[in-house]
Amino acid sequence: MNIKDALSEKMAGEITLSPKPGQTIRKWRNVFNINQTELAKHLNLSPSVVSDYESGRRKSPGIQTIKKIIVAFIEIDESRGGKILRQYDSMVDSHEGVLDIMEYPFSIPAVDFIKEIEGNVLTSKNIGVKKNVKGFTLVDSVKTIEMINSNDYSRLYGWSNERAIIFTGVRYGRSPMIAIRVHPVKPTVIVYHNPGSVDPLAVKLAERENIPLVVTKMRLEDLRTKLVKLGEK
Repeated sequence: MNIKDALSEKMAGEITLSPKPGQTIRKWRNVFNINQTELAKHLNLSPSVVSDYESGRRKSPGIQTIKKIIVAFIEIDESRGGKILRQYDSMVDSHEGVLDIMEYPFSIPAVDFIKEIEGNVLTSKNIGVKKNVKGFTLVDSVKTIEMINSNDYSRLYGWSNERAIIFTGVRYGRSPMIAIRVHPVKPTVIVYHNPGSVDPLAVKLAERENIPLVVTKMRLEDLRTKLVKLGEK
């Protein structure tokens, strides 16, 4: 799958499945750095129509309109040199251990992000409290740690390292944290989803890297839904 198809499919899925599709359209418009007037002009619509869709004042657009909006995002980006498409390139053909990946159009304070996912912080309370989260990567820890190579590892970071990396299927928590430690790029927050246990060494390594290590016991699908909705506020 090429970059345009992969990104279009992701946007279409998020918009059509969202309980507030207008907000999700606005999120992606902001990701592409497109203002309402520019989008409206490209679609041959009034800016007020775009505004009404995004605010929910107008009935949610149908599939065909959503398709036109997504095409507009891509075409406008291409006319600017394809900056967003190039940024998304690292996400295409991601390693099979990556379950989901998403960028937020705005920064979320790490403390708020942790609260939203019902996280329990294992590291010292003052670690990483002033950091921001701009996206997340949800990974299967077993597949990722056992099969990923150094070149693939950068794919976990999407467009920005200011993100939360959430590991599922954690047994003891040592291996994921060692992998984070040896890589030069560091995330804002590390989350273990419902781990079997957490090795004290993992906590020590996280503290050395000044990264909050968090545990959440939310159901995986509930967590996934929450992570996506955080980008729609």
